Amino acid sequence: MFNLTGEYALRAMIYLAQHRDEWPVSGRRIAAESGIPAKYLSKILGDLVRGGVLESTRGKNGGFCMTQTPKETSLSAVLGPFERVGPNRCPFGNQKCSDEAPCLAHAKWKKVVEAKKRFLDRTKLSDVAVAAPPTRAKAQRKKKR
Repeated sequence: MFNLTGEYALRAMIYLAQHRDEWPVSGRRIAAESGIPAKYLSKILGDLVRGGVLESTRGKNGGFCMTQTPKETSLSAVLGPFERVGPNRCPFGNQKCSDEAPCLAHAKWKKVVEAKKRFLDRTKLSDVAVAAPPTRAKAQRKKKR
């Protein structure tokens, strides 16, 4: 349903949503704990920063945090830099396919594209990010209290 880059972007953002109380979170940590190749994730995180979805801070305690809460961040905002959702070309190979000159599947396919767009616009990260189990660092902080 999504290309690999879009899937990795969603996984990284879900990780950040689950670890909101630990922001900023380093890219290395996100990569290691999400199973995403670090170099690939670095580019994705940079695109999300440029897209206004993330903020980054440099330095020893630097990392990434979301610009909005998980309840405010739609999946379409996350996928925007990586996925084209819309009738940009006919998936059936018809070169002349549009509302004005539709192929035989155009009306049915358009409904699928519109449903996907509605889902991504209406679904927030908080809707798909289940609570994460406490990390070692979080568990150690609780023990010290």
